[in-house]
Amino acid sequence: MNCTKKIVSGIMALAMVAGLSSCGNKEGAEQTTTTSTTVATTTTAGVEINTAQLDEEDKAKVNSVADQLPDVELENKEIKWLAHYDKNPDTTGSSKSVSLELFETKYGGKIKWYPTTWDNRYNDLSTYVLGGEGIDFFPGDDTANLPKGVVSGMFQPIDDYVDFDSPLWQNTKSAMEIYNFNGKHYEMVTNVTAEQVVIYSRKTIEENGLDDPYELWKEGKWNWDTFEGMLVDYCDEDAECYGLDGFWAEKALFLSAGVPCVSTKDGELVCNINDPTVEKAMNYQYELFQKGLVINREQFSWNQQPQFMGEGKELFYICGIWALRMDPSIWNVKIDPKDVMVVPVPSPEGSDPYQSASLGGYVLCKGAQNPEGVALFAQCDIVASLDESAVAISDQKCKDDYGWTDELIQANKEIDELARKYPVVELATGCSSDIASITTDGGDKVGTRAALHGVEWASNRAALADTLIMLVEEVNNALKTAK
Repeated sequence: MNCTKKIVSGIMALAMVAGLSSCGNKEGAEQTTTTSTTVATTTTAGVEINTAQLDEEDKAKVNSVADQLPDVELENKEIKWLAHYDKNPDTTGSSKSVSLELFETKYGGKIKWYPTTWDNRYNDLSTYVLGGEGIDFFPGDDTANLPKGVVSGMFQPIDDYVDFDSPLWQNTKSAMEIYNFNGKHYEMVTNVTAEQVVIYSRKTIEENGLDDPYELWKEGKWNWDTFEGMLVDYCDEDAECYGLDGFWAEKALFLSAGVPCVSTKDGELVCNINDPTVEKAMNYQYELFQKGLVINREQFSWNQQPQFMGEGKELFYICGIWALRMDPSIWNVKIDPKDVMVVPVPSPEGSDPYQSASLGGYVLCKGAQNPEGVALFAQCDIVASLDESAVAISDQKCKDDYGWTDELIQANKEIDELARKYPVVELATGCSSDIASITTDGGDKVGTRAALHGVEWASNRAALADTLIMLVEEVNNALKTAK
């Protein structure tokens, strides 16, 4: 397709967005609104609010949801939290989460933060656990925690502290089975969200005469075939019309078929490298690359180019919704807020709409002194994410602070619901660094990332299969003897 018209309009759009960007902060920096309320970039369920700035009606809404929590007396009021971020509001009086407000109000609870950094968090965890500090909980981490933390003796089962038959845990009960090792569960999953979404500009879609992906999805027509067809109609590298971008695209499309490289079944790890569904997903991605539908990052120093979205020079960008959970002036996609939209990562036609899922929650540290308190705080998280009043508050924050439209908010909720119903989690990275290096973390041309960048799957699988099967079995054996 000749997209000269699109390039001209994209330059105009870029000029408009540049005016907004001039007053923004650097990407990833703490965002401050005009009302001086600091906003954390979290999932909708965990959007933080400054209760000191809520009106009396909203305060009453938050307090009313406490009735949904268990009526118990928490003997030990303090829970010890080790993480690279604090759950308490900072000294400037900024944000307090609904969950923390509930924990304090209902149980008189408090969280003692043990600060660490992203790079040092596991070293610090080991030091505290081995030193008997009694750290209670640690963030659930889809990419690195489990089952590695079980083998290393850093985490303990949650089964004695979670009532799996309680109504509060029903929405995440099945997701907790993903972290079932030898009949024991290892994460208090409080919410399930889509790890990635497909971001697009409705202006680009309209100017190129394409069907709106959101409308296709609502009509039951959004799948691998329609996704590919739109890329074919749009892409023209000579005219700088690029198709698919995003460091997260490989994983998202791979897991959209429903089978990860490593999963669990009946409490044991399973290596799926020879599964025909894995082959189908890899061959699909290889074909996208061969047809020139994937941006060739080699031409851009191996970097993604999400800013092309706002310029009308890129059709789809696969990323976490966090890319839009900040002030629009620093969105890396540079799309005008009124035009930005999201849809689920498509699955094969006729398949269930599997989604690469992020399991939000907590793991219990070995030697935790107050696991009962952690379980109650986790249920505060659940109540905050499900209660209509609390959700309405966070929805308004998305509008006021992130520039989201009502339709974008609704679409994101619908995609997260798909992830809850059809979650797929890749355990390869969490098994060991050796397994991660040959599957998920070795770069664009290695392992499960390689097909979308032009590496044919059959030969790639042949080079990996025997080693991967052996390494997964080693982890299985280590789990059986873990204490």
